[in-house]
Amino acid sequence: MTTQRLTDSTAAIRLALQEDVESLCAFDHLAQQEDSRRRFIQHAVQAGRCYLVETRQRVVGYVVLEYTFFEQGFVSMLYIHPDYRRRGAGTMLMQHMESLCRTPKLFTSTNLSNCPMQALLAKRGYILSGVLHHLDEGDPELVYVKFLERAGS
Repeated sequence: MTTQRLTDSTAAIRLALQEDVESLCAFDHLAQQEDSRRRFIQHAVQAGRCYLVETRQRVVGYVVLEYTFFEQGFVSMLYIHPDYRRRGAGTMLMQHMESLCRTPKLFTSTNLSNCPMQALLAKRGYILSGVLHHLDEGDPELVYVKFLERAGS
C-alpha cells in the first residue's frame, strides 16, 4: 500500500447503501466487537444519514450526519479505515458534511485522547464548544462547533 493522499480524483463520496453495511463494519473495529455499533451503522444507512468515501479498490471511511443535537447538524461518527488514516479521507468527509449541513452551525465531538481528530477539526476551523465528562471514564468528550458560511447570511 502506498501512502498517497486521497483526492477528488482518487476517491469519491456517496450516500451509503444497504449493501455497503458489511464493508463499513468490516473495518470498524468496534462494529466487529459490538452489536450496538453494527446496529448504529445499519440504522444510519437505512435513515440516509451515512456517507462513505471509496477509492477504486475499497470503502475507506464513513461519516454520519444527524440533526438530533438540539436540532443542529451533528457529525455523530467519523471513522476511517486504519490503513487510510491521515491521508485526506477524514478531511474530504468533513468538508462534504459541511456542504450538506442544513443548519448554520455544525457540531461534532471527540475524546480528549483522540489527538488526530482534534487536529483535523482545528485544520477545518472548528472551535471548542464544551466538555462532557463521564461518557468514557477518564477520557472526556470534547464538543466542537463550526460556524458555516451560507449565501445570504
